[in-house]
Amino acid sequence: MPNLTLPPKVAIIGANSQLLAEQLGTSTPLWSPMASSELLEEADCAIFIVSSNSGIVSADVEKWRLARDLYLPSIVVISDLESSDNDFEDMSAIASKMLDPVVTPFLVLHSDAGDPIALIDLNAMKILDYSQGDLKTKPAESEHIELVREFQEEYLENLDAAGEDSFVAALLFPAIPWIESRAIGVAQIKEYLELIPAQS
Repeated sequence: MPNLTLPPKVAIIGANSQLLAEQLGTSTPLWSPMASSELLEEADCAIFIVSSNSGIVSADVEKWRLARDLYLPSIVVISDLESSDNDFEDMSAIASKMLDPVVTPFLVLHSDAGDPIALIDLNAMKILDYSQGDLKTKPAESEHIELVREFQEEYLENLDAAGEDSFVAALLFPAIPWIESRAIGVAQIKEYLELIPAQS
């Protein structure tokens, strides 16, 4: 009889979890923001959505603490970036204070009009451009590299200090920007979910 494997179970906690679940697709079992302690205990990974408008509610902080007790790999997703005065860096700093220190593998790039249209990958130093709808990847230009140099150095230092497989070991917590209207950040969240071992 073949040995069947199942994708990891992911608990999504926070506002707009249904929309994120839809954008991530249905190949992974996804649980709602009402995820109880029992569901977290059964999960293989957790996504905590942090709204740039409303911040982090105390109930979600408690669930974060439970996830830490369970050594559950966790992703912090920063949402509502198009409708808030707080930017991604601001909210990542708030998440680091209220939850645990997070790392930022990607930063948001804006158009001349101020709209979030791209990400810059601090590991590969590539631009992930969503401005035309479909994702286009291109090397970062010198002005972008200079602009994010300090962020890149901090990210790589944290990555090196945490060690290999630190995300799967629940020792490193990536913060990913999620631009709902363009689904920016969804592919990057999926990349982390794919690191979670399949269940046999």
